[in-house]
Amino acid sequence: MAPSAAQSATQRIVIENCAIATVDANDTEYASGHLVIAGNRIESIGAGKAPEGLENVVRRIDATGHLVTPGLVNTHHHFYQWITRGLATDHNLFNWLVALYPTWARIDEQMGYSAAQGSLAMMARGGVTTAMDHHYVYPKNSGDLSGAIIKAASEMGVRFTLARGSMDRSEKDGGLPPDFAVETLEGALAATEETVKKHHDASFDAMTQVAVAPCSPFSVSTELLKQGAELARRLGVRLHTHGSETVEEEQFCKELFGMGPTDYFESTGWLGEDVWMAHCVHMNDSDIEAFARTKTGVAHCPSSNARLAAGIARVPDMLKAGVPVGLGVDGTASNESGELHTELRNALLINRLNSVHREAALNARQALRLGTYGGAQVLGRAEQIGSLEAGKLADLVLWKLDTLAHASIADPVTALVFGAAAPVTASFVNGEQIVENNRLLTVDEDAIARSTREEAQRLARIAAQG
Repeated sequence: MAPSAAQSATQRIVIENCAIATVDANDTEYASGHLVIAGNRIESIGAGKAPEGLENVVRRIDATGHLVTPGLVNTHHHFYQWITRGLATDHNLFNWLVALYPTWARIDEQMGYSAAQGSLAMMARGGVTTAMDHHYVYPKNSGDLSGAIIKAASEMGVRFTLARGSMDRSEKDGGLPPDFAVETLEGALAATEETVKKHHDASFDAMTQVAVAPCSPFSVSTELLKQGAELARRLGVRLHTHGSETVEEEQFCKELFGMGPTDYFESTGWLGEDVWMAHCVHMNDSDIEAFARTKTGVAHCPSSNARLAAGIARVPDMLKAGVPVGLGVDGTASNESGELHTELRNALLINRLNSVHREAALNARQALRLGTYGGAQVLGRAEQIGSLEAGKLADLVLWKLDTLAHASIADPVTALVFGAAAPVTASFVNGEQIVENNRLLTVDEDAIARSTREEAQRLARIAAQG
C-alpha cells in the first residue's frame, strides 16, 4: 500500500547502528538496529538498517557505540525541595520533616518556578523524558505555584504530571506541618479541581496531566482523602499520595485509626488501578496482596529511603505479586543528586541487600523496566510511553557506552545499569530533541544554576527571620 500524502509529508528522523532495548512485553533487544521517528511517534523499529526509500528524512543519526532505550519515567518527586538541599542530612523522616517544614512553608511562586527548573533540568539531562511533581505546600499568598511548576516543565520540553497535593492536618490537629502552611478542606478540594480543569490534558500525546494528591496520613484528614478520591474519579484523573514509608506511619495509623496504612487507605477509597503511592517500604504480605488485587501502583525511591533510613521496600515481592512499580527520585532534600538514571543502579543494589532475595532480588533488565515501562504503568500511560514500539510516542534516549566508563562491558544494558552514570548523547520527547551531549537544548542551564542559588539564599533568609 502506498503511503498517504500526510504520511509522505511527515518529517522523519532515522537512528541507526545502535543497540536497542525496547522494554516491550517480550524484552525485545537488537544488538545493532534502527529506529525511525515520524512526527511525534515511533514509526518503525528493528534489526539492521532502516528501510530503504523513506521519504522526507530530515536527519540521520549514526548511533554507533550507543544504547537506545525508552525515556526514563519519574514517578515521585517534590521539585520545591531543590532549594533546600543539603539540610538536616542526619535525620530520619519525622525529624527531617519537623526541621524543614517551617522553611518549606515560606516558598513563593518565584521560588517554586526556579526550584522546578532545577529539578527538571537535572532529570532531563540524565535521560528523564516524563517527570512528575507531587507539590503539596501552598502557603497563603504564595502566588500560582501550580502554574509556575507547569510552566517550567513546558519550557523544558518534558512530558509532565503535576500531582496537585494538599494538606489540612496541621500541628494543632496532631499533624506535622505548621498551622500557616496548610489549606482548609474546602479550599484544597476547590483549588485541586480548578487545577485539573485548567491544566489536565487527557489526549494520547498529552504533555501535561494532573493527578489528585493529598500529601500523607500525617498531614491530611480522613475527609480530605475520601473527598479527594471522589473528586479524582469524578474528573477522570489519577490519585497519588505517600504510603507506608516508615514504621512511625504504621504506628500513627494504628493509634489514630485502629488499622495499618493499607487498610486505612482502602477504607478511604485509596486502593485501585488509578492510584499510585510513594515508598511503600513497610508492607506485609497482606498489604502486597491488597495492592496486587487492586492494581495499586508503587513509586520506589531507593536513594531517598536510604538517605532517611526508612528501610528497604519489598520490590521483588511486589513484582512477583503483580504490583505495578516505577522509580522515583523523590524530593531533592532527601536525594540531593536529583537524578533518576542513578536510581536504576541503586534500586538493583539496595534490593540485593534484602536478606531474603539477595543476589536474585533484581537484575539489570528488571531495573531498566522499573525506570521505563513500570513508571509508565504507574502514571497510567503505558499505552503511549515506556517502551519502544511502533505507534508509541517518540520518547527515547541515546546512551553513549563506548567511552572509558563502559566500553569494556560487553552487554549494553548491564553497562547502563551496573556502570557509572552513562552520558546522554541525545534525548527526544514527543519527537523533539531536548538534550544533546549532556546539555539541555531548551533552557540555559547556567542561568538556572544561578537562579536556584539565589532563590535558595532568599528562602534561607526569610526562614531565618521567622
